[in-house]
Amino acid sequence: MTSRSRGRPRDPHADELIMKTALELFVERGVEGANFEQIAKRAGVAKVTIYRRWSSKEELLTQAIEQARTLVPEAEIWASTDTSAQQPDQRLMYSWTGTLGDPRFRAALAQLIGSSVSHPALLATYREQYIQPRRQLILTALEHAKKEGKLAEDTDIAAVVDMVVGAAMYRMLIDPTAATDPAATRRYLDNVIRHANRLLQPESEVQT
Repeated sequence: MTSRSRGRPRDPHADELIMKTALELFVERGVEGANFEQIAKRAGVAKVTIYRRWSSKEELLTQAIEQARTLVPEAEIWASTDTSAQQPDQRLMYSWTGTLGDPRFRAALAQLIGSSVSHPALLATYREQYIQPRRQLILTALEHAKKEGKLAEDTDIAAVVDMVVGAAMYRMLIDPTAATDPAATRRYLDNVIRHANRLLQPESEVQT
């Protein structure tokens, strides 16, 4: 006897359409305007289609925001063993340049931060699902380098990572040239990472 199917497989095109629509409404109207009813209406799908895929609005919106990123996954960058390739910080710099210039992600990030007071659950979900795992990858890689003597023993790695990310966030949200001048943004990030590397170097390797 043939076993009964549990249902039709998920349509990836529907997933993409729903996330695209959710992001559009989130950028246009904020969290309140990006509810399941409005998303379903604009996307032309049934609400049950959304409920079957995402358990909450926060889960859908965080996935939609992440979908807008042009950044190469950090897991791929930090796990690379190809010594002939660019260093991880260089690869991140070039990836960040694309992300900082992406108007979709810039607008979504601005809404995400702006809604952190009125809708803290959204930022908390995004932080838990995407920011923290990504941050931990970088911290782990730098801690490994520190144990190998490639970084100064007294380096506060978490503080240095925050400095670099904070500079990138400033460039993305405050400086309009990030969207119009990719070359300038790349030079800026290059300088940020170069100065961060100086802070991380053991004293014996610091050039005078």
